[in-house]
Amino acid sequence: MRGRAHQRRVEPVLDRPAQTRQAGRTTTREYRDTTALNQVKRVYLHPTRLATGETTRYILKDNEKTLVLTEVEAQLCFELAERYEMVGDPAQSDAEVHSAVIWFEPTGTAGSGAAAVANFFIPGPLGVRLPGTLGGLGAEAEMKVKERQVAAIVWARQAQALGTDSPSLSRLGDALQFAEPFGDDAARVMSPEPLPAQRKYTTATDPCAAYGGRINETGFIIDRVTGLYVPATRPQKPSEKAPGDTPEAQQD
Repeated sequence: MRGRAHQRRVEPVLDRPAQTRQAGRTTTREYRDTTALNQVKRVYLHPTRLATGETTRYILKDNEKTLVLTEVEAQLCFELAERYEMVGDPAQSDAEVHSAVIWFEPTGTAGSGAAAVANFFIPGPLGVRLPGTLGGLGAEAEMKVKERQVAAIVWARQAQALGTDSPSLSRLGDALQFAEPFGDDAARVMSPEPLPAQRKYTTATDPCAAYGGRINETGFIIDRVTGLYVPATRPQKPSEKAPGDTPEAQQD
């Protein structure tokens, strides 16, 4: 990863007429140019930043910033790599993807433990979250081709008192588990039509290997047993390492 500057001032990511979507607990505003997206084959992913400005809201310690930004960036890489070839040099790309965290709400950890206990004794697919424990995440991403925006999304999700979001003993719990659905939605907006065959990788060729595993196996097991979400532990990437920087991934 290139040297990470945690904050950057950004203009509103959507510079074109956008569609507003409400899907369950998630609200998005999005734009896509399908014709332009169909010409994209290679993508360069910039580091995720913290947006600054009047519409931003977050109180994060330095180590927490790194955890949230890395998780958002990792999920974007995982999803985009299924659709495009990820490259480590913007000069080799057809398009560049920028992303930023706009706002963050911490998870109330004490009440989350009690909620997990309650859910253990209340069978059913929907969990119960106590007031004051509900966190959230707001993020944005855009894909540009030669400085022209071809896809963009502004995304927000807040945990609900009754739902399928797992409580967590980490105050970052909700934001970190929401990074995956954000990555899903961002990649959906940035996908060509029709969708290409999903790209497959080995451990040696995975362009997102620097972020660690795609599945948090330890957290999955603990979640199933205790009802608590456990954040994945992502390795710190080398300072100039970019998605697609494995020798195998750069081969044509």
